[in-house]
Amino acid sequence: MKFLYGRQDWKSFERGEENCYLMTNGLGGFSSLSMIASCSRNDQAVLMACTHSPNHRYNMIHRLEEVLELGGEGHSSRRVFLSSQDFQCHDKRQEGYRLQTGFCYEDYPTWSYLADGVEVVRTIALMYGRNVVGISYQIRNRSLDRATLQVRPHLQFVPKGHRLSVKQEFTYTQGKITSGGQVLRLRTNGESRELPVRYYEDLYYRSDVEDGKMALGRSAVNHEIRYTVEAGQEGTLEIVYGTEDSLPNMTEILQNVSNHRKNLQERFHNETARTLAASADQFISDRASTGQKTILAGFPFFEDWGRDTMIALVGCCLSTRQYDTARSILQTFMANCRRGLMPNLFPEGTEAAAYNTVDAALLFILTVYEYQKRTGDSAFVRQAYPVMQDIIRWYAKGTDYGIHMDQDGLIMAGQGYDQVTWMDVRVEDILPTPRHGKPVEINAYWYNALRIMEELSGHQPEKSAAEARNAGGGEDRSGEQLDYGAMADRVYAAFDRLFWNQEKKCLRDVISGTAADDQVRCNQIWAVSLPFSLLSREKERQVVETVFRRLYTPVGLRTLDPQDPQFHPFYGGAQLDRDLAYHQGTVWTFPLGGYYLAYLKVHDYSRQAKACVREQLRGIETALREGCVGQLPEIYDGENPVSSKGCFAQAWSVGEILRVYEALEQ
Repeated sequence: MKFLYGRQDWKSFERGEENCYLMTNGLGGFSSLSMIASCSRNDQAVLMACTHSPNHRYNMIHRLEEVLELGGEGHSSRRVFLSSQDFQCHDKRQEGYRLQTGFCYEDYPTWSYLADGVEVVRTIALMYGRNVVGISYQIRNRSLDRATLQVRPHLQFVPKGHRLSVKQEFTYTQGKITSGGQVLRLRTNGESRELPVRYYEDLYYRSDVEDGKMALGRSAVNHEIRYTVEAGQEGTLEIVYGTEDSLPNMTEILQNVSNHRKNLQERFHNETARTLAASADQFISDRASTGQKTILAGFPFFEDWGRDTMIALVGCCLSTRQYDTARSILQTFMANCRRGLMPNLFPEGTEAAAYNTVDAALLFILTVYEYQKRTGDSAFVRQAYPVMQDIIRWYAKGTDYGIHMDQDGLIMAGQGYDQVTWMDVRVEDILPTPRHGKPVEINAYWYNALRIMEELSGHQPEKSAAEARNAGGGEDRSGEQLDYGAMADRVYAAFDRLFWNQEKKCLRDVISGTAADDQVRCNQIWAVSLPFSLLSREKERQVVETVFRRLYTPVGLRTLDPQDPQFHPFYGGAQLDRDLAYHQGTVWTFPLGGYYLAYLKVHDYSRQAKACVREQLRGIETALREGCVGQLPEIYDGENPVSSKGCFAQAWSVGEILRVYEALEQ
């Protein structure tokens, strides 16, 4: 899908920074600037290289300063900025956006400018699989004088999110820049020359201000590249930067990017789905510590988390038929399962993995099931079965974080200040969304996991007793056999009896004996959307309708009913204010996928139901034009969800909506 924008979209500098692009390289590195090519965040960059996948990221080239010199040297020449960037002192602001005539994003972004008869088109492309970025400027000089473009890359060479120190030194030799232990190489057909190092102070980051972060940044310049086009002539300046000794040319980079995205899109017919398929791949990265693949939860903030990975994987990998990638990710989790729990955060260096999640392990079982349905890969299921078996045993017996099966067969989780569901915010001793007890979606996952184990029991490998005891984490287990069908029957009977709220015609959010139990939240939708039903069809329909009436928006589901006294209509301001609002009404995009799948399910995937969903998905299609172009964000405000917030690109948002398009095309 080609996204086109015109001058009406950047009527002011502030409007021009509302949208951005994202390109990733499959290593954890990325490139992202605003629609007017400015940095509105400290962790945006022309080249954010990743030296050790996926989390060791360095902001190498922060932005580009571009000046077009019109006419010959001397007093008769005119110099204008093509670059745009804000500073704390707005008088220093570079306002190239005033000359910008267009912005286009398809496989990569392009910007168009017009100044006194000189047309300039800038293209930036990040090569897949390498820390290499290409920048080209097509210049058509229809003026009566020569035109010289001067490009000065602003450097940082610091870890992502850090602030450059004026004590950091930069050295330049022909074709190489060195600083802070990092080396960046340069290839260009322009005239490059060294400059005395100059530090640019007080770059102003508007988006960081909105996120309650530090607003100011710093960059350094130590070289420039010049390129001249005579009157009536055309020419193209090419600049390639990378961390490798040998660099490709711009044509090779563009072909690499286009081919990679084209291969991803072939699975779908719908144009929006094709766009989302390519966007989904932007979250998939190598992980050096395991030698396997992983899924980064969101850009520009998040790394790879267990819960997010399991939710995003079905859409981002299975719906796009990247089965080898899916298997690779699942195998990593299998190798790191401990006491029946999957990691919520993978370790870096000597740090230990964090296992503070109740849902990741259950979602793992659901994901293996989805993988098996699509691939028929019985060999992998036999490999995964002992791990799945171990998860069920630990949950039944009891494991960390208060996770255990109660006498009624339902799962209890959470204790003290441990928040172990996805609504996991904790502010010191404040739990804005306490869900200790029996969360509704966790027990829906639990029931489905039991039915899946019952269905896949024929895949149990023939192993020795010692191997069975050590499966999935090395803990010595009793080896007792569980009757998954009987356990699921108990859960089914208890679930309807305890969770159904006849007065509100929906499901309770948690069983805890507190007022939180009867809050109307989006978590109930997964009790309907999952393959094995816990309710009668009529009750499932009532859940879907209640969720639609009280929580639905075209870009996501509210996390709390607006009529609830604890509802927060706005997400923003100081960190505490944002944490208190995060799951208290804020709209999240990813549960919308569960809603649409539930709607299709209770209407038996009828032609009319599919037509209704296609119509409502127009909200998502327009959302792709706002925020990060071609991507779906993390969240929106609860009361008036018009501008994306949080991560501008979120893996589970894209993955869950892509699953809906997959269901519509089946």
